[in-house]
Amino acid sequence: MKIEINEKISWVGKIDFELRKFHGDQIATESGSSYNSYLIKDEKNILVDLVYKPFAKEFISNLQKEIELSKIDFIIVNHSEPDHSGALPDLMDLIPHTPIICTASGAKAIQGQYHKNWDFKIVKNGEKLNIGSQDILFIEAPMMHWPDTMMCYLTKNEVLFSNDVFGQHFANPAMFDDLSDKCNLIAETEKYYANIISPFSKKTVKKLNELKSMNLNIKTICPAHGIIWRNNPNQIIDLYEKWASAYQENQITILYDSMYGNTKQIAENIAIGIQSIDTNVVVKVLNVSKTDGSDIITDVFKSKGILVGSSAINNGILNSVAGLLQEICNLAPENKKAGTFGSFGWSAKPIENINDVLAKAGYNVFPEVFKVQWSPDESVLKNAQEFGINFFKF
Repeated sequence: MKIEINEKISWVGKIDFELRKFHGDQIATESGSSYNSYLIKDEKNILVDLVYKPFAKEFISNLQKEIELSKIDFIIVNHSEPDHSGALPDLMDLIPHTPIICTASGAKAIQGQYHKNWDFKIVKNGEKLNIGSQDILFIEAPMMHWPDTMMCYLTKNEVLFSNDVFGQHFANPAMFDDLSDKCNLIAETEKYYANIISPFSKKTVKKLNELKSMNLNIKTICPAHGIIWRNNPNQIIDLYEKWASAYQENQITILYDSMYGNTKQIAENIAIGIQSIDTNVVVKVLNVSKTDGSDIITDVFKSKGILVGSSAINNGILNSVAGLLQEICNLAPENKKAGTFGSFGWSAKPIENINDVLAKAGYNVFPEVFKVQWSPDESVLKNAQEFGINFFKF
């Protein structure tokens, strides 16, 4: 399957409508996804990125219908992660001497994964490759989201191949933003940013500023997952600028797990307290053992404040909350407040420790920990509501 982007560029990737989990089981992909590969035909023929290994044979078979493989002059690997480079060994078995263009980090990662010493052509930020009627400009983007990441820009056609940046897990056979449901598209793009790019927001801000300073006229953005931005591509650049700059909405998210329902009651009453003083704030109460983790991360990313609650178990907290803490502490939070609550039988220390973890991660922590021994009665639940009010005002 091929989709024409313009007279020089075709999409030659793979749409996976059935994909429901990504990065192992880490990220839910209920809208499916795509592995985007692009073929540029000029005086030199360039393949930009590949697909995941399970689709390698299908990918190569389809690619052979578009070009004799021996006529591919260069393969650009913008990012070496297996979902983009997995088909590389199968393709290189057929055209073993084709040069692979990547960053120095990319070459190390590719060799580390596939144990092959192919013909690597290392490029640095700002270097160009002439392909006939135009140049390809290489733009290093380390830690967006791997050290090896880069983008490349086709100068005459004014197309940016951005790899993971500006992408989303969204399967659409039309493959273009103007032919997609915009609400779903933006929601999936924000979820992708929150789970994959947001830990590196400070680097993202710097790279976006650098892109601006280059004065590139970008007519089309071709990411490595999801749809192609051709209808005012600046819309996604603008969204990234907003998301990367200590982004928050008028939302507070309450995250908890509960053994016997006590911590659940506290969570629900904290929410009542918050909404009693601001009916406009969005309050989400999420049981972390029953809610997809990547959806939780998206809500944490959107929130101006979070509260984390757990029952105490032995000398610790529930596994579901402990695992979640690790994830939300990896988000490099900026200007977000956090609070802690929970229930215990004989020791409140495990619950109190949640506050320490949140503080070390960079959250602005509410000093009071709301902890309840055994089951809360009506007076304790009223205190939980008051705790919610005080947290909101904090």
